[in-house]
Amino acid sequence: MKESVMNIFMLLLGNFFVAISVACFIVPNEILSGGVAGVAVALRPILPFVDTTLLITILTIGLFIVGALLLGKGFFFRTLISTICYPIFLNILTLIVGDRTFTDSVILSSLYSGIFVGLGVGIVFRTGSSTGGMDIPALLMEKYLHMPLPTACMILDGVTVILGISTYSIEAALIGLISVYSSSVVIDKAVSFGGQKTKSVMIISEHYEKLLEAILKDIDRGATLLDAEGGYTRESKKVLLVVVENKQYPKLHKLVHDIDENSFLIVQDAYEVTGNGFTYFKELEKFSSKS
Repeated sequence: MKESVMNIFMLLLGNFFVAISVACFIVPNEILSGGVAGVAVALRPILPFVDTTLLITILTIGLFIVGALLLGKGFFFRTLISTICYPIFLNILTLIVGDRTFTDSVILSSLYSGIFVGLGVGIVFRTGSSTGGMDIPALLMEKYLHMPLPTACMILDGVTVILGISTYSIEAALIGLISVYSSSVVIDKAVSFGGQKTKSVMIISEHYEKLLEAILKDIDRGATLLDAEGGYTRESKKVLLVVVENKQYPKLHKLVHDIDENSFLIVQDAYEVTGNGFTYFKELEKFSSKS
């Protein structure tokens, strides 16, 4: 029950942030962003007699109905709350904001619209739900045209940009790309927010036994031994896989270099690590401190 309530709260919060972006930045400044709002803004010169907020609401509900009919019950339940709440939030905020703009700079408006959209969509994604909108045509293209989802999204974004160029200008479309890019960056950050800042390190060395012993003793981290084979020599090798906190990496790097300066390291950022040594130990520390 607690998890369900929290998910609903996050869904509402995420849709509220998206509505802020549209009502406060995208519509007043005519930003050609991605999604339904960007399409509605691009259609404004063609349909001047239709209010942009009303058009966004119509497109959102219309796409949801199409998705519910063609994508099944799973899509319906993942998107229902967003489809109901987002238009409500958007219309209320539009009435409050009116024709006011928070900044006269279209570049700042594009940037902040992307930040708010990215934050909202990222929060919704964390609940395992969908915001609907232009996700639906992409999902339909994936299902019926067997097109990879990233390709479908890229095509739809391209069509939106072309539509914006034809109804506004190339400059307006380029400004809109600021919103698209900033939203994609913030979505990634929002989805991975709260994860451990760690590095995953693969070490290839003939002195793996010494390295393993030093890692366990000096860095207090476990490691995994992987069997590998040299691509050129075809010799069997051992690969050490270890995950460390970012602040521990310099110490690990020095340790490896001191033991075997000819070792081969592959380092990657790891955005979420759970399990013994990370989350389990933390929970134990919290319990001990309370006791």
